[in-house]
Amino acid sequence: MSGLVKDNSFDEKSAKVIFYQAQAIRKEPCLYCPDKDKHSDPAEDNFPRPAQPVQLPVFPWVQRSSLINPRDMAAAHVTKSHRKLLLKSGLLVQQLNADPPGQIKENPERLTQVQRSRQRLMREVCAKYTSGSTKQTITRMHVSRIYVEDKHKLLYCEVPKAGCSNWKRVLMVLQGLASSTGEIQHDEVHYGNHLKRLDSFGQKGIIRRLKTYTKVLFLREPFERLVSAFRDKFESPNSYYHPVFGKPIISKYRSNATQHALRTGAGVTFKEFIQYLLDVHRPVGMDIHWEPVGHLCSPCLLDYDFIGKFETLEEEANFLLRSIGAPSNLTFPSFKDRNPNAERTSLGITRRYFAQLNVTERQRAYDFYYMDYLMFNYSKPFKDLY
Repeated sequence: MSGLVKDNSFDEKSAKVIFYQAQAIRKEPCLYCPDKDKHSDPAEDNFPRPAQPVQLPVFPWVQRSSLINPRDMAAAHVTKSHRKLLLKSGLLVQQLNADPPGQIKENPERLTQVQRSRQRLMREVCAKYTSGSTKQTITRMHVSRIYVEDKHKLLYCEVPKAGCSNWKRVLMVLQGLASSTGEIQHDEVHYGNHLKRLDSFGQKGIIRRLKTYTKVLFLREPFERLVSAFRDKFESPNSYYHPVFGKPIISKYRSNATQHALRTGAGVTFKEFIQYLLDVHRPVGMDIHWEPVGHLCSPCLLDYDFIGKFETLEEEANFLLRSIGAPSNLTFPSFKDRNPNAERTSLGITRRYFAQLNVTERQRAYDFYYMDYLMFNYSKPFKDLY
């Protein structure tokens, strides 16, 4: 059955020891957090909204740094001077292309080193966006995309089009809601409301989990993720995205649109979609399927323990599962349950879509996702980009 195997690819005990040695420093007492043992309130997870901002646990590597809200990192306004500043650090230069897709060997020591490298780069990039007057706080908004699995103390930030459906299946199995990932249908995953989000807890509950749980983020090459979202939402029948997004996009960006297109919102072109994405006066708001990861998951505030990539998804996900003590027969599933007959979006397919754009549009799209490219070590997708 999909999602189950009999043998482990490497020793589970060794993986756990190596992973937790790397993470041990993160579990030191947080001197800046409210004391969860003092004046505990049985109703702590039910206090009314809006809540006071949650104080970010300050770890050794971010002390004396005041990181700005990632939502203020306006990628669309990144300039050449910003890039030069970000790349000035010798560590950043050493990190670039440190783990090219598909090159990771299947051993726990190598995977642990990859995690250290990714975390180091992420912190270096975040450190370039500091302000002495900005308070380190997080709010419910910053943790609204994070799912909680209490049994194995796991926090997973959902990044659509980067394996999130199968990650939700894994979380449901870990919680005992199903015996196998293969038996969980798509609608049950996304509409069953079986998983708790971190913002559903009270202030103390949020702080305690951020302080003691393993925080996990899996992401994907930004342009590839964008094309995957476009194909899924606009090239296949969709009763939500066509009327909600398609109609205003066609109305604003298509000259001489037919009444059928204006009425249904079907048939949005990739060029029209990019025009919408880059428009500072969008006719309809942003959506999580193409929102930058830096906005969705607030990595500069939450400082994730594990940063995985879609390009090496199964290997890294299975390494993580062994590290947290997941059942030995649970492995990350590889099936594709939405439009299963459609070819999975690849680099080649992505290039074909972006070939429909002019140089300026490609550059502006790259600027829009620039922090994701830099923070998570993805190479420029086109040579003519700067």
